[in-house]
Amino acid sequence: MNLKSMHHIAIIVSNYEVSKNFYVNLLGFEIIRENYRQERNSYKLDLKLGDSEIELFSMNNPPARPTHPEACGLRHLAFKVDNIDDVISELNEKGILTEPVRIDDYTGRKLTFFSDPDGLPLELHE
Repeated sequence: MNLKSMHHIAIIVSNYEVSKNFYVNLLGFEIIRENYRQERNSYKLDLKLGDSEIELFSMNNPPARPTHPEACGLRHLAFKVDNIDDVISELNEKGILTEPVRIDDYTGRKLTFFSDPDGLPLELHE
């Protein structure tokens, strides 16, 4: 088997316009393509960040994501940054709250968490 890299991660969102604004205008993802799927009355938005992609799917009345206690499945997405303090400042200026910075017990690197509009945990890792 020769897996080369992660191609994309798919996220189901409860409010398409709010999530599109969050990932595109606040976090800076580039839109690759946006498709309205009439048969499902929903959108699929392909976004690019570096060599990675995220797909946002709108759905009618998706169930809430279980977070406490944590459920099996995706726990969080982590973004590598060069200077965590600068990124935290940018996020906070845009009204996005972040947790206090802590040090990863295994890597010794700084990290923090914030959430997307549906409560999906997002990590910054320096």
